[in-house]
Amino acid sequence: MAIVVEHEKRKRDILEKAFTMFLEEGYEDITYQKIADRCGITRTTLYVYFKNKKDIFLWSIKQLTSDIEKELLSIIKNPELTASDCLKQILFKLFDIAENNQVFFKVLLNYLVQLEKSGADVNERVTRRVIRIQHLMNTVIIRGQKAGQLKHFSVKDINDQLYMIIEDAMFRLGVLNQKSLDQSRSIAEFTVNQIKV
Repeated sequence: MAIVVEHEKRKRDILEKAFTMFLEEGYEDITYQKIADRCGITRTTLYVYFKNKKDIFLWSIKQLTSDIEKELLSIIKNPELTASDCLKQILFKLFDIAENNQVFFKVLLNYLVQLEKSGADVNERVTRRVIRIQHLMNTVIIRGQKAGQLKHFSVKDINDQLYMIIEDAMFRLGVLNQKSLDQSRSIAEFTVNQIKV
């Protein structure tokens, strides 16, 4: 009798186990074979789902950003929040996720450094991964301006400023090894309060 394999479930399982491995050992120390072993499958079976370790890592990032986007959408869809409260909750949610995944952001930083050394356009790759989050913030800013809740500054300038606070928070976690983003929360709250009507 043939064994029925739920491919999406198996793919999610591989991503979850690989993500844990990247956190435990870092990107450099993980091999394709180690991932296959941890998942209890052969390398050949792993090739059915992913072409290499980098592919698995990128899918892990995609899964994380997709999960983050779902959480942010639930904040944005809350009709009881003003635009400023919505922006604060978005930023605070991102900070919470970053604090809870600090090791992953350190692994990601090391991966990006390796990419840069290989000549890849790191800025373009990061931008591709966060463009949706920036779009969601734009939506809130525009909605808030139309509702008279936010000042009519340039949407791009506001978004850039908020995004710089997020980048600063990631730097604090990944490079400075700060455990708490309370200072980033204070900066975010101050900045959002400056654009409130």
